[in-house]
Amino acid sequence: MKTPRTSLLITLTGRDRPGVTSRLFGALAGHPLSVLDVEQVVIRGRLVLGVLLGCDEQPDLNAIFEAVQALAGDLGLEAEFTMGSGDPAPRSGQLHVTLLGSPLAPAAITAIAGRIAASGANIDRIGRLARQPVTCIELEVSGGDPGLLREDLARAAVEQGIDVAVQRGGLHRRALRLIVMDVDSTLIQDEVIDLLAERAGCAAEVAKVTAAAMAGELDFTASLRERVSLLAGLSSGVLEEVRAGLRLTAGARTLIGTLRGLGYRSGIVSGGFVQVIEPLAAELGIDYVAANELEIAAGKLTGRLAGPVVDRSGKADALRRFAAEAGVPLSQTVAVGDGANDLDMIAAAGLGVAFNAKPVVRDAADTSLSVPYLDAILYLLGISSDDVAAGE
Repeated sequence: MKTPRTSLLITLTGRDRPGVTSRLFGALAGHPLSVLDVEQVVIRGRLVLGVLLGCDEQPDLNAIFEAVQALAGDLGLEAEFTMGSGDPAPRSGQLHVTLLGSPLAPAAITAIAGRIAASGANIDRIGRLARQPVTCIELEVSGGDPGLLREDLARAAVEQGIDVAVQRGGLHRRALRLIVMDVDSTLIQDEVIDLLAERAGCAAEVAKVTAAAMAGELDFTASLRERVSLLAGLSSGVLEEVRAGLRLTAGARTLIGTLRGLGYRSGIVSGGFVQVIEPLAAELGIDYVAANELEIAAGKLTGRLAGPVVDRSGKADALRRFAAEAGVPLSQTVAVGDGANDLDMIAAAGLGVAFNAKPVVRDAADTSLSVPYLDAILYLLGISSDDVAAGE
């Protein structure tokens, strides 16, 4: 029968300073030990360094204790020793749980941590991804069922007024390589057709139909044709005026620029109009565009569309087409939207994100963001605000 392996956990705490890690391992180098796990955290200059060691032979524990205590005393640190047996248990069902709030209150973290514990899962690590303008922390969780945990934590998030995302960990998360976004009220703050309607003098009528369509109360294609018909006679020059006045959602440039720097591809799909959003895509460096086309004759809008309508199913088709062109499987895509016509796209993607969305979309998406910053999507991908700043 194999003798259980002895393990030794050494924990150093105190004010951080250069050279702690190298000096600790230097003190351990002369003993028959193997490194099983290492974790280091520094918060406001305070260090917690934990090293789990396997004792393959019978080391001189007194000599190890004395060497580490002497090192700790020299560096002004506290040292703690814990003996155990066996290798660390393998982590199963590794998940990333991302919490975002503005502010993120202790009560919210208590609620989420309590639900995780009650599910039988364990929090292995906690780290901060962002502090301003939203606070974001990420928990590495093992032993949880992703579907059940997602539902349970979504309820807790609503109660606490925060956003929570649950995703599978490991290579799956790191492999997300195409992000496709809706445009109106997602990439931009506006609804393009409403801006056109203002210039055509039918703003109230069009806005009412738009709201009902986005809430899923009306067939999108029929409602779009109805709204476009009200624009008949509008000068095509108005399209450039509207494009020039579009307001990007906060964080949009940061999101797209950061992902492009990391080698991601990006696309936009819109029930709006290619004449308005294609120049915007070119300006931002977005790779793929799918949108409806307004028919123009003699310099004026005819009130009709040219070509097929990009509707709910058309958006999902565009996602698949973009993924094929980029050579990216659907499991490695992210779809972001806010309205009912984004539902098929969100369902088809590897990660579906409801961004300041209607209730029907929040309920269907993998995760929901209610903060008004589009670059918060980076945190769902494990990219911290420090990473973004370093890449600028």
